[in-house]
Amino acid sequence: MQDHPVLGQVALGYSPMIDRQRAVIATRLTVFPARPDAAPDPAALLRAFDEVWPPAEGSSAGAPLKLELRPLDPGAAATRPAGVRPPLSLNLAGEAMLNAMLAINPGPNVLLEVPAFMAADPAHAAALQALNAGGTPLMLKGRPLQPLPPAVLACFSHSVVEASEERRSGPGHATSLRQISTVQDGVRSSADVKAAFEHGAVAVLGWQFDDPLPTTMAGRKVPPDIQVVMELVSAVDREEPVSKLEALLKRDPTLAFRLMRYLNSPAFGLSVEVSSFGHALMLLGYARLKRWLALLLAASTKDANAKPLLFAAVRRGLLLEELVRHQGDAELRGEMFICGVFSLLDRLLNQPFSDLLAAVPVPERVRQALAEEGGPFHPYMELVRAIESSAVFDIRECSEHLLLGPAEVNRALLLALRGARQLD
Repeated sequence: MQDHPVLGQVALGYSPMIDRQRAVIATRLTVFPARPDAAPDPAALLRAFDEVWPPAEGSSAGAPLKLELRPLDPGAAATRPAGVRPPLSLNLAGEAMLNAMLAINPGPNVLLEVPAFMAADPAHAAALQALNAGGTPLMLKGRPLQPLPPAVLACFSHSVVEASEERRSGPGHATSLRQISTVQDGVRSSADVKAAFEHGAVAVLGWQFDDPLPTTMAGRKVPPDIQVVMELVSAVDREEPVSKLEALLKRDPTLAFRLMRYLNSPAFGLSVEVSSFGHALMLLGYARLKRWLALLLAASTKDANAKPLLFAAVRRGLLLEELVRHQGDAELRGEMFICGVFSLLDRLLNQPFSDLLAAVPVPERVRQALAEEGGPFHPYMELVRAIESSAVFDIRECSEHLLLGPAEVNRALLLALRGARQLD
């Protein structure tokens, strides 16, 4: 990734946009300026983000990506061809920064959120119409106090509404926003997601981290496919011979296919194609292979509601790995990756960590972070959670505690998001 000095002038947080099938259809990136009145170069920001969400081949300001920009209807994700990536939803948390962005054309790859108070200001009407005409998709954030002029309202494809707001409460919202779709912000649980869709939302923004944690496995059996991966992780940890590992993997050919898919992805960075499990072990060794089995274990759930959690788990692993890359310790990076991927394993597999960690061997530092909320990895997990929550003061406090500058943290996040998209 290129050096982008502008990354030292902002703090970044992120969350998923989720459709009715619980698939993640876009990433929302929240950008905080270093100072409330600061306006980092918007073109420089977009160049940094383009490394994660590159403009589609052949796209231009005059030729918007119609497939990506149509209303987020329930069937949109199912009809999106393979290889077409979901867009970036950009939430700029600073009026000066947003004013600067409105003065340029971000293009069809960026779904730009505009606060209702700015959309209602006649001073911005011409800029909004110019962006819309130039192919930049816009979402209205919040509800206006008064109806928007029809020409301005026509610029927006969706309205982002907080969970606490009523979609049609208030005269302005009722009369002017009825014709555009609602994306509900601020969901924190599966119940929130379900309620949002029942009330007509076409997508939601947020995480499902407030769901109750599993308490015990008593009376429940581990599904066979998950059991195979758990046994495989344990066998790799014991450095069993290839023949035994392959025999385990043959019990579920689907898992073998998924593992080969991960190993041959651009994110893995191998110069040759992996043709078999034995070949992978020869190229990687036991330690490096184990971290990708951790990813396979996290992806073993068949619960559709778990898709956003898997989205988070993969990005947590890659982000933790990037945050310590400068230390030059391969073992540390591998443990950090496993820590991040396993951090949501209790929710993904509906098993408490007390049971999971008895069946799946993990390094001691990982066990401390997951089971005890302590140890040397815990401060890094706190930083990751702050980034997921887009809590700017917590991001800065956690970064300072770890002696990490804004540019280091933001670069690590973008590298993690790019690597995760290559695995999706």
